[in-house]
Amino acid sequence: MKIGLLRHGITDWNSAGLLQGQTDRPLGPGEAERLGELSLPPEWANAALLSSPLVRARDTARIVSGKKPPTDERLIEMNFGDWEGLAGKDLRADPQSGFRDVEYWGWDFRPPNGETPQEVWNRVSMALDSLTETTLIVCHMVVIRVVLAKAHGWNFEGHPPFQIKRDRIYGVTVEDKKLTPDPAPIRLIMQ
Repeated sequence: MKIGLLRHGITDWNSAGLLQGQTDRPLGPGEAERLGELSLPPEWANAALLSSPLVRARDTARIVSGKKPPTDERLIEMNFGDWEGLAGKDLRADPQSGFRDVEYWGWDFRPPNGETPQEVWNRVSMALDSLTETTLIVCHMVVIRVVLAKAHGWNFEGHPPFQIKRDRIYGVTVEDKKLTPDPAPIRLIMQ
């Protein structure tokens, strides 16, 4: 079975460099129009569709697929706790914040009053286990990151063996609960 992972469109908090986590921010100004100029590549056009329940992911899924997506709470973004709404650059500059770049997280890194990548994986893996057909999932950066980390065997230590960019579908094959990443992401198509 194949799973495709697509990150939601840009919000005002993305543009400002703020950590969103589970804060439910809508797509930013002009983003729905920009996404409306994109469509799914043929190999993903007929896949089942699933989305995080957060509005930025739901709207992205609806716009690029032309269908209202079912949602799964387990696909919500990582809870960044007390850091939600704050700028990563400001947290990085404050040695008392405890902030670390992703290369130094490990699976057990926890933002204050937030959740760890391992906890995100625990819930996301249950969502993946429930799938029965090839599915495109529209979700969030850390959700994609934990799935790709498992597929690549990366432990959130050192530089990741992948980059997550917008408007790209990251494919993963699932066989006997083993995840194998596609060699490269597939871009959405400009209409």
